[in-house]
Amino acid sequence: MKTTLFFLVVIAALGWSSVASAQLSSSRKSSLLAPEPGTIDVEDMLKKPVTLKVLQEAPIYTRSTMQQALGSMPPGTLVKLVGLSDTAYRVRGRARHGDVSGWMRMGDLLSPDPNLVPNLKKLHQRQTEVEALIAAKQIALGMTAEEVHASLGKPNRKSSKLSAAGKEEKLEYVVYDRIPQYNTSIDALGRPVQTVVYIKVETGSMAVNLKNNVVESIEETKGNPLGTGGVKIVPGPIIFGW
Repeated sequence: MKTTLFFLVVIAALGWSSVASAQLSSSRKSSLLAPEPGTIDVEDMLKKPVTLKVLQEAPIYTRSTMQQALGSMPPGTLVKLVGLSDTAYRVRGRARHGDVSGWMRMGDLLSPDPNLVPNLKKLHQRQTEVEALIAAKQIALGMTAEEVHASLGKPNRKSSKLSAAGKEEKLEYVVYDRIPQYNTSIDALGRPVQTVVYIKVETGSMAVNLKNNVVESIEETKGNPLGTGGVKIVPGPIIFGW
């Protein structure tokens, strides 16, 4: 078993048991209205904005339940899609009285794709699953190369092959565990001090095979890096037609 000195984490006086921790989370772009229960924010999921066209003079509301009108949108107005519910779009655009962000009935807007709503719901579900995998440092069939890198980091080894069928890649990872080792010493004031040293121990390895940037198979080449749950599957990337 290979071991290497990995990371010196904490020095703490014996007799004290309080540990402070902080967690930083990435903030998403905010819009003028907070998300409502039962609705989906889609603006940050899309690589480019979705533009909808107002078909007829129509009100825009503060809530997805179509309560409290903010103003009226003239026909032909182009608006940016921010979110959606089962019956309405949350949009940002210019009403007759000025710039607004609010909810409009789906029937009052022209979509660039007849399958826009079901595809956005699938995209949201996929993103939720992928974000959970990345947070747990796990991978699954159907993930993209970028998502694998976000979860596992830079591969230890990488190879690729181009053919008429497309591009194939193999990403090889060595999997480690961190094992704590404790040492107690006396500081200059005569107080006992505990030092925690983490040893990085190789526990397994795996090869991630991608075809056209999507994970097609995962090989456990040493140990059981996928864990007892085995291989997981998420839907592949969703391609929009606009």
